[in-house]
Amino acid sequence: MKYSIKEVSILVGAERYGTVETSISFVLTDSRSLCFPEETLFFALKSERNNGHNYIEELYRRGVRNFVVEDVPQGWEAKYERANFLKVSHTLQALQRLTMHHRSQFNIPVVGITGSNGKTMVKEWLSQLLSPDMNVTRSPRSYNSQIGVPLSVWLLNKNTEVGIFEVGISKVGEMEALQPIVCPTIGVLTSIGAAHQENFVSLEAKCKEKLLLFKDAEAIVYQLDDEIERQCIEEFDYKGEQLCWSEKDNSAALFVECITKEELCSTIHYTWKGETKGSFTLPFIDDASICNCITCAVVSLYMGMATEALAERMARLEPVAMRLEVKEGQHGCTLINDSYNSDINSLDIALDFMNRRPDRRKRKRTLILSDIYQSGQTEAALYKEVVALVAKRGVKKFIGIGKALCGQSSAFGSLDECYFFEDVPEFIDSIVFANLQDEVILLKGARSFGFDNLTELLVKKVHETVLEVNLNAVVDNLNWYRSFLKQETKLVCMIKADAYGAGAVEIAKTLEDHRVDYLAVAVADEGATLRRNGITSNIMIMNPEMSSFKTLFDYELEPEVYSFRLLDALVKAAEKEGITGYPVHIKLDTGMHRLGFNPKTEIDELIQRLKHQNAVIPRSVFSHFVGSDSDDFDSFSEEQFRLFDEGSKKLQAAFDHKILRHIDNSAGIEHFPNRQLDMCRLGLGLYGVNPRTNAILSNVSTLKTTILQLRKVKAEETVGYSRCGKIEKDSVIAAIPIGYADGLNRRLGNRHCYCLVNGKPAEYVGNICMDVAMIDVTGIDCKEGDMVEIFGDHLPVTTLSNALETIPYEVLTNVSNRVKRVYFQD
Repeated sequence: MKYSIKEVSILVGAERYGTVETSISFVLTDSRSLCFPEETLFFALKSERNNGHNYIEELYRRGVRNFVVEDVPQGWEAKYERANFLKVSHTLQALQRLTMHHRSQFNIPVVGITGSNGKTMVKEWLSQLLSPDMNVTRSPRSYNSQIGVPLSVWLLNKNTEVGIFEVGISKVGEMEALQPIVCPTIGVLTSIGAAHQENFVSLEAKCKEKLLLFKDAEAIVYQLDDEIERQCIEEFDYKGEQLCWSEKDNSAALFVECITKEELCSTIHYTWKGETKGSFTLPFIDDASICNCITCAVVSLYMGMATEALAERMARLEPVAMRLEVKEGQHGCTLINDSYNSDINSLDIALDFMNRRPDRRKRKRTLILSDIYQSGQTEAALYKEVVALVAKRGVKKFIGIGKALCGQSSAFGSLDECYFFEDVPEFIDSIVFANLQDEVILLKGARSFGFDNLTELLVKKVHETVLEVNLNAVVDNLNWYRSFLKQETKLVCMIKADAYGAGAVEIAKTLEDHRVDYLAVAVADEGATLRRNGITSNIMIMNPEMSSFKTLFDYELEPEVYSFRLLDALVKAAEKEGITGYPVHIKLDTGMHRLGFNPKTEIDELIQRLKHQNAVIPRSVFSHFVGSDSDDFDSFSEEQFRLFDEGSKKLQAAFDHKILRHIDNSAGIEHFPNRQLDMCRLGLGLYGVNPRTNAILSNVSTLKTTILQLRKVKAEETVGYSRCGKIEKDSVIAAIPIGYADGLNRRLGNRHCYCLVNGKPAEYVGNICMDVAMIDVTGIDCKEGDMVEIFGDHLPVTTLSNALETIPYEVLTNVSNRVKRVYFQD
């Protein structure tokens, strides 16, 4: 659904500055998540730690034109002449008012879920149960806060048949603001626990605050056996239908007659509304999952699902991936990562999960726990309870991280083995961390402690061979290609293969500083590395693997989609993660015949599949010229463009939102300026090699090493392995610390190419070794320790690629990661 900026202004009660008429489809509160700037409304939220107004200039450069603000920027008429500013007294309340109106446009069932634990599980499993029959819109992941709830509700669209939203609160008064935004027709109350208890006088007070979400709901689902929930609902004087479930009271709407647990599954036998008997089997055995599944069953039956369908779908439920992740660790360890939240109830669930996991090797159970925040208990009482849980769940080794745990270390004296550290860096530097081996390890920590660092060790690379990277040259090349582009044309810069060997993180930081629109890498792990190093730009993944979907979602990486198999798998993975509207980039095969959809025969089917799901949304469509670097292929390039133009326009016509089109690569930017469309892709040219002429623009990378040793070798003697380096006259041979393990191609040996020593050519002699090469420095004034240039400012990389009868890409990308990168600016 779209709203005009005039409508939005009225709905949020704003004073409007600017007269540009635009339509709004997307709302944004985090500048790092920008995807569709042309149709985005940015709410400049203020918080204790941040101020959204600080990102207006950046977002304007990236194409955003509509802003809801509390303070209109000074001189906005001149600086932001094409923008609209909607001034309000409180941007968060404005966001909530807008989404409240949006919710009022839908007369559909809406499930509102609140509680302390299990909200996300219930939401995801309920979606899995209902989605075969209904188009479901649900909260992405755990968007359940004062900001997350309105962002979730905004996702309701004309195709939505049921909405499922989780709602969380941390203090009194918050639910009052969220209730009219969700306005649920069906309320679900999950278990009430100690999370965020510090702002409530009691569990009962917190439960009553949460129940405010359901004041206008037609029906409410809860567990009758929970004394707090039962009592609070009685006092709430709820007028709608009470759909409670119970294992004790057969008058409940769903009476659980018995639960049978086997090794890997559980079967629930029940009676629905005193008449219909049924049963279903779950692929789970832990109590929390069973409880949440029963709650889902009540909602499904109330919405008319047949008992047979319920049983069939319950058996196929998949685990909620957002919580407990199990990965194989180093040194024979298994890691269970549950750093999603940190409270006493979720700790118990995670410990139960670890304790129930089959482990034929009978390894030691280890818990690594951070301080627990917002418990509402004294530290002494809280950690006494932790000790009891740890002991009950069979943990043999406890590692506590945080000042509070250090202060309560004496409470853990009854455990077999325990250690305490004030922070994660101290733990990583300890012998305890180094000795983790053959253990099942549960990582359970608050996000602020940086538990992600526990799985990574930084290894300092030391090598006398270095790759010098001139960041100014990168900018010069960027600007050279930008000179061919129209002002409105976007640019995506290729930094795959570690930025063509130059080092992706530093190159990405430089490009981000110079406001490129997109970065592109080959695989998800490359993108994740960028994110972990603070890169916030949009990142395109050109060759996504089926196993990388979780990484894509976790790090907000946008995959290329080139086949129906990949599309279907990606949609399924996104739905499992609770994701909607995830941006993807559609590749069309117009002649490369490498990857891509056939624009002649597959575009209609592609459109249909994209239209009949809401997990992913096309952000761009592109293809790749086969021979834009040569005039010889101009007629073929023309046919490629014709196919792409027709296919991409057909795709765009099927969708209301703007889909970026791009086909020009580095050579195409220069060769086909009339085909730059919405965006162009800059690859090899960024790194200083003109793919049209093979000439060097501004050299970016210089590979250097030093002379280790000088040796006089007499005529008729040989140098290196297999005696291939025969010396025809008395010579001086230098050994340099670079070999094929560093990326120096073995075919350059035996005088097939040369390097520069003090500016003079020195041929490679004999076979190049793994770590060392020998060069002939006869007649060159040099000494041990002098610098040797393998390629760079004075010896173009194309000299090596020509000698190898290959392309510069191969030489650049073959520089090993063990070669230290040194970055500089002139």
